[in-house]
This record gives sequence, structure tokens and C-alpha cells, in this order.
Amino acid sequence: MKLKYNNIHYKLLFLLFAAIFTSCSDDFLEVIPKGRLIAEKVVDYDKMFYNLNLVNMRSTNAQVPLGPEFIAFEPQFSSADLRTQRLYKWEALVYEAEQNSGELENTMENLYIYNKIINEVLQATDGLEQDKLALQAEAKVGRAWVYLLLINYYGLPYNSETSATDLGFPLITEADLVASNFTRATVKEVYDFIIEDLTSAIPYLPTSVISRFRLTKATGNALLGKTYMFMGEFDKAEPYLEDAYNQMSNMGIEARLIDHNQGYSGQRVDTDPESLYGKQIVNNWANTSSEFAVKPEVMALYNENDLRLNLYSPNIRGGGAYSVEGANRKVTGSGQTACGVRIQEIYLFNAEVKCRLNDLEGAVEVLEEFRRHRMPAEFAVVPTDITSDKEALLRFIFDERLREFAGLGFYWFDVRRLTVDVDIPTPVSNFTHTVYDSQGNVVSSHTLTKERLVLRFPQTVLDQNPNLTDND
Repeated sequence: MKLKYNNIHYKLLFLLFAAIFTSCSDDFLEVIPKGRLIAEKVVDYDKMFYNLNLVNMRSTNAQVPLGPEFIAFEPQFSSADLRTQRLYKWEALVYEAEQNSGELENTMENLYIYNKIINEVLQATDGLEQDKLALQAEAKVGRAWVYLLLINYYGLPYNSETSATDLGFPLITEADLVASNFTRATVKEVYDFIIEDLTSAIPYLPTSVISRFRLTKATGNALLGKTYMFMGEFDKAEPYLEDAYNQMSNMGIEARLIDHNQGYSGQRVDTDPESLYGKQIVNNWANTSSEFAVKPEVMALYNENDLRLNLYSPNIRGGGAYSVEGANRKVTGSGQTACGVRIQEIYLFNAEVKCRLNDLEGAVEVLEEFRRHRMPAEFAVVPTDITSDKEALLRFIFDERLREFAGLGFYWFDVRRLTVDVDIPTPVSNFTHTVYDSQGNVVSSHTLTKERLVLRFPQTVLDQNPNLTDND
């Protein structure tokens, strides 16, 4: 996808890493020698949201190879880049000493832009106060989205008993190009920060927009509900998820589930009706790459009439079946995966929270409405033997999330939640990665550990920030 921009390039001496990034902006921004962006009018701050690097998160995609829905195959696996191999093996060392982290490049640039808007827009030289507050609110939600991703990269899953001391991510609130030597906040402090951003922003967000790259109340509510789900605070999540569900039909843009019964083709992030908030990562593992296939046991979760099976191929790219029967490569038709705020998440989180709070009938109703968009109605019915069994229904909902999001990076975050789940606790050691050769023989096996539920910081970051404690 492309957006229209005037090509004025500026360099950012970047926050946490003192790394240099090149980006596109409009000609309303001046460039001064130190690289600091200058904006004065409300329109200047408004246009900052149309920066391609707020949309294209590029290599912020570690969650895809980390996902245990995959198995890997030689010789394709050894031909993949070293980062991919190390992430898949859940190794502690992912980056060489001189490398920057793909998980931090775009996220740090996003934080710079959002912090600039948050801290400065109220002092803009023109415009209505309500417009300034709306822009500030939008930037707060954008910052919260980034921090929810970062804390799920670098902090352990939220646990009410330990998160007050578990190390999280530095709280960066200034658009300071030369700041360094950050220290880590706790996991709880980061989640509190996210909640404060969202709760203070939602009242000022618009109800409708003209672009899915801009934020509405529906999106803010969905993100706050998701945050509480990640914290296991389901009673707090419920009203926000319900509000998001009710508000998304009046956003000013097309926002709906695609009915696979009417046909499906790959979507662009700027026009995808299932995307409430348009962000995307590079994900050739769900398109052209062949080193990973979805496990046979995951493929067995699909009903044979599930139309999502059309997004799979049993063949290696270029021909020939995988050496493990039942393994299938995800083929979405695009090298990009939408990862902002998805309508599917609203449906499935709604079903989950109703189940958690013992409204099993309501959970089944939402779940079946969702499934009718993925298969013929007669096959969308939740099996009757689990509709009145809370634990079985909850497991079915997580399986539904896996059927929907396999190969797209979402399952990694479910895995993290499951390891601390109060209703269906799942040992970390239940999750494995296996590499097979071309004959179907096991080359190597890898078991997830608690330490590898988080990423380590690259050496480039640690060198710039000597007080930044690394993960084990």
C-alpha cells in the first residue's frame, strides 16, 4: 500500500539506542541540524499521524517465529536469516553485538512521534482546544499500543503476585533525541502507564474517522479491554470490550467481519474492513517463505468445512509436499500481516470474557456469530457437549483464536497468557518447536522456558544504557 507524501527526509538520533532512522514527513516540518522536528500549528501535529512508519512496523515481528504453532523444515530452515533461526529455537542470543533490534527500531520512532504530539500539541499556536485534546488523546492511544507490544516482548506475563517487581520496559515520555541511560520500570508500572494513557484519552477521541490509520473511541475501548485481558482482570475488561463491539459499526469507515462464505482475498491494511486500527508487520512466513509450516495437530483443530483452510497449502513453495503429513504452510496472499486492532480480537475477547465471568450462553452466542463468517452456518455451531462446561468452552475459544490467527503472530501472546492463566493454567514446557529434515526425521527439538517468554536487549542498547538490566 502507498500513502501520498512529500519526500522530505529527516534523521532522528534515536532515544534508547542513539541509532539513526530515516523517515518521510510533510513539508510543514522544518529540519534543523540536530534533527529535531518543529511543529507549530494544529495541522502540523495532525499531519504527524500520516507517517508511514506509524503504519509499517516492518521487522517488529518476532512474535511470528516465536509462535509454537509452527514446525520447521530443512533445508529451508538453515537458509533463513540467523535472527529467524534463533527466535524459533527460543535462544537467548538473537542479535550479534553490532546489530540493532527489529523489535525496537519502529517502536522507538513511534514513541518519539507520539510523545512529541502529547507534550506539545496543547501549546499549538492556533486551533480549538477540543481539537488539540483530540490529537493528544489519539497520540496517547498510539503510545499505549506501542507499550502493550513492548511489555509483551520484554516483560514477563502479567501476574498480580509478581508484576510489581518483575522488570518491564523503560517509561519514555519525552521526545528527547539525545536521552540515554534508561532504566526499566516494573511490569505493573508499565501496565498502569498504559491504562492511564487509555482512560485519560478515550473521552476525547472521536467516534468516527475517515481513515483506519486514525483512532476512535471504539479502538481505544478495544485496546483498553485487551490490556485488561492481558492482566487477567476480566471484570474490568468486559465493559470496554462491549463498548468497542457496539461502537465499531459507527466509525465512519467500513468495519465488519469478512464473510468467507462470500469469498475471501488478501486485504490491504488501508482498506481491510476487519482492521479498526491499521498497522502491519512484514510476515513472509504467511506468504512465500517455506521454512515454517503449521503443525498437524493445529491443522486438526479445523472442521473440514472451515473456509479458513483455503489459506493453507500442503506444499513447499516451488513444489513438493512437506515431509510431515498434515503440515501446512500459511498462504494469506500478502507479505504483510495487519496487527493494529482487529475486529476478530473484539469478537473473540468478548466471547472469552463472557465465559470467564460465567455467561456461557452469551459466550456461545458471540462465538457462533463469529464462526458463521468463517464457515457455512450449519458447521458454525459450538459443540453442545462443551456449551455448559466453562473450562471446555474456554479451551475451545483459545482454539478458535488459534484457528483464526495461526501463523500471524497473535498466538505467541496467547501462549504467554496461558502460562499464568487462573482457569486453564498451562506449563511453559508444554510448548515445543521441532526442526525436521526433508525425510521427516527430527533434526532438533526445542522446549520453551520461562526465561524465553521474554526477549533480551541487544548489546547496542545495553552499551548506550549501562543501568539497563537485561533479561536472563
